[in-house]
Amino acid sequence: MNVAIRYAAGSDIGCNRENNEDSGYAGPFLLAVADGMGGYAGGEVASSTVINALRRYDAPVPENDLQVTLARAVSEVNGALGQEIAAHPELNRMGTTLTAMLWNGTSRFALAHIGDSRAYLLRDGVLFQITSDHTLAQLLADGGDAGENSHLSHMLFKVLDGGPDREPDLAPRDAQIGDRYLLCSDGLSGPVGPQEIFDILSEEKELPRAVGRLIAAARDHGGPDNITCVVLDVVEPEPHPENLRPTMVGAVAGA
Repeated sequence: MNVAIRYAAGSDIGCNRENNEDSGYAGPFLLAVADGMGGYAGGEVASSTVINALRRYDAPVPENDLQVTLARAVSEVNGALGQEIAAHPELNRMGTTLTAMLWNGTSRFALAHIGDSRAYLLRDGVLFQITSDHTLAQLLADGGDAGENSHLSHMLFKVLDGGPDREPDLAPRDAQIGDRYLLCSDGLSGPVGPQEIFDILSEEKELPRAVGRLIAAARDHGGPDNITCVVLDVVEPEPHPENLRPTMVGAVAGA
């Protein structure tokens, strides 16, 4: 089944940060959020490097090649991080999360995820989190024994940092017309609970307004981190589709 997507993206420095280390990208075939980390402006460099390297994959690929293409793309952008660190050793502590979708004009897409940025799906009045955080707390919770380890909630055990074997979670997925997807950094999903995210995604039909309301909600809850989100709708193909232009936000856009 052929489908079309419509999208909007936004990024905000938040209320407590001096710079924006998030980067986001939304295009006709590729959508991604990266949340950078590291000293000496390393987070900005990490997320920008990954998104700049990844965006060349914003192009249609055969349905059977979606997952392998996205896997190759993530491997290449991790390699680009490694090259950047080799050229600038002062950035050796930098890394980034990445949550990305690769589409091809059908109802199939590939999802890649590493770190604690997230992807959500709103379908038939129900909100699903379709990624799992790569934090120590989540790892313990999955094992059924989180115990007193809530202080580990933001400690990542899996990110892109230029090192070997930095493999993301990869999955093929099926979309339906009427689906709404959200990709976001933890600057949104941390302070804003799933009920409020659900309410905004359900109530606000206009994509740019939905993005604006999500960012405003995170700021209303203190905005402790940078806030980046991409919202996309799956719609019927149009006889004369509009020319959707790619959008970059956050550090990669110089914001």
